[in-house]
Amino acid sequence: MTPIALTIAGSDSGGGAGIQADLKTFSALRVYGASVVTALTAQNTLGVQAIHDVPADFVARQLESVFSDLAVTAVKIGMLSQAPVIAAVAEALERHARRIPVVLDPVMVATSGDRLISDAAVEALRTRLMPLADLITPNLPEAAALLGEAVAADENAAVAQGRRLIALRAPAVLIKGGHAEGTESVDHLLCADGTMRRFAAPRVATRNTHGTGCTLSAAVAAGLARGLPLEEAVAAAKAYVNAAILAADRLSIGQGHGPVHHFHAAWG
Repeated sequence: MTPIALTIAGSDSGGGAGIQADLKTFSALRVYGASVVTALTAQNTLGVQAIHDVPADFVARQLESVFSDLAVTAVKIGMLSQAPVIAAVAEALERHARRIPVVLDPVMVATSGDRLISDAAVEALRTRLMPLADLITPNLPEAAALLGEAVAADENAAVAQGRRLIALRAPAVLIKGGHAEGTESVDHLLCADGTMRRFAAPRVATRNTHGTGCTLSAAVAAGLARGLPLEEAVAAAKAYVNAAILAADRLSIGQGHGPVHHFHAAWG
């Protein structure tokens, strides 16, 4: 059977993050990508100029169209900026995706610093959607926002916040350390059974990191869609994203934070 990953996220008109990054990632990793658009952004490498939310009932129609026809093998969830949209997504997952792995990337702030989600939506993410996900992938500011705490200052604090997110009924949490300091970018995978694994890669000196978080969560979903166990999917995704960041400066896209190179292996 053809592996099919569904991304439920916002559109990035600049092409580096959101739906566009997810579909590029799926294709690069040999997974067929389907999409449900939750918001339209007027966005480029310099920032987010405007957001147009897709009505919740139309998001629900898109979800029904995909799930009623396609044999989806993994779901990745990105930008959900409004509580009614989160409710529509949760209802669809409860109906159609009980046995399908779900990766939730709680997108709240763009690389440029622009806020992408309402306060009510943060609460809905925490209480309505997190319990339905198999993995959540917050960066350090997102983990802090979900917990109502300060951003973790070191690895020990990040791991402690991951454990508190597990206590909020998240089965597994991948705390991403891209916003931390140091020579390594370190992510921690924590599971509800108490296991933990540390994933480290050398920190790359580049400003072209737009869409990194979207790409990582999409890569994990692609691995799960292909039947990889969670830890293997995370390891493969980390390696893919690190290579995409290393190759980012081979692209010349925009005047600000350019995208990572999703097709670094195929373009040569």
